[in-house]
Amino acid sequence: MLDLFESLAKRLAAQRESRQTTERLSRAYQCRCGTAIFFLNSQCLSCKTPLGYLPGALSLVALDLGAGPDAIGVDRRDGRYKYCGNRNTPAMCNWLLDENDAASLCVACRLNRTIPNLGDADNARYWGKVEAAKRRLITQLLALGLPVKSRIAEDPEHGLMFDFLRSPPEGPAVMTGHANGLITMNVEEADDAKREKIKHDLHEPYRTLLGHFRHEVGHYYWDLLVRDSKWLGPFRQLFGDERASYAEALKRNYDVGPPADWANSHISSYATMHPWEDWAETWAHYLHVMASLGTALGFGLEASDLEADISPFTSEDLYAPEDPGASTFLSLLNSWIEMVMVLNEVARSMGQPDFYPFVMSRPVVAKLQLVQMIVVDSRN
Repeated sequence: MLDLFESLAKRLAAQRESRQTTERLSRAYQCRCGTAIFFLNSQCLSCKTPLGYLPGALSLVALDLGAGPDAIGVDRRDGRYKYCGNRNTPAMCNWLLDENDAASLCVACRLNRTIPNLGDADNARYWGKVEAAKRRLITQLLALGLPVKSRIAEDPEHGLMFDFLRSPPEGPAVMTGHANGLITMNVEEADDAKREKIKHDLHEPYRTLLGHFRHEVGHYYWDLLVRDSKWLGPFRQLFGDERASYAEALKRNYDVGPPADWANSHISSYATMHPWEDWAETWAHYLHVMASLGTALGFGLEASDLEADISPFTSEDLYAPEDPGASTFLSLLNSWIEMVMVLNEVARSMGQPDFYPFVMSRPVVAKLQLVQMIVVDSRN
């Protein structure tokens, strides 16, 4: 199976040669009745056929229910599966696992170490939103060919796990962050009003659950793919020396703020705080680009459909223009920039904030290419 980057590149090349596309990508799925179905659906709204997501195939599929309890034993021509044990919880997980798998939870849900007390209605609602965002993260990581193993049950040394917590009324506040493979998420980020207030107070242009996940998992993959690898030197060349005191950087950021010219070399003001944060912000934006471009191409939208005049990035903007994947990376990025420009205008026409409220500088393009090279290398 092609990884997400290779699949996007293949799709983009094919669409340039032909206006027709037969293969669908990312979030464009169809039920057997021909109706469009979507990533979080558990039932076709037209024919009422049950649906399930097969992470191994990266596809949402129509099912025939078996006779077992709780819809265990879902039949397909390629085998028999069971629903994730979180299907009938507030998580409403629609993922599948092999019927003979000893685990009861899917590859995404088995990453959880702690979930909030579901006896509280707000907690249940928050957790449902958090899990929906997390599943979008995990399917993208799988599509990119990145390692996704549970630190709890599969790889206690290098795996990944999540704590979903809520701050008690008397404190202390739960801080979203990453440490040694554990991503902690304050589930109150799922409260739109509270999240918007934080976004306003911190003068952030963008703050979402999925954005949090993509940023924090960037820290995890830095530990996994960069820290003790051949990529540490290139990382320091572009992002800076991570051995600089994080505590001092944090204090400086809150005392003084980012430099006035931060946009000339960073994707966000927060990225200026420390090389680790620059990496995590850049990693998150790499995932933003791959996911949104994949979805657009999956529904048949491509840059050549749009009248958008941009100054494209060139090989001179790359970290490694001689890399075998350099030209493909540039093509994907420039196509995405064209689409984002139009989508921002569509959002404005509805009185909404920009779809992508960032400006990508040329140094950021070099950083993004390094992320791409590290992701490709990780599959080796």
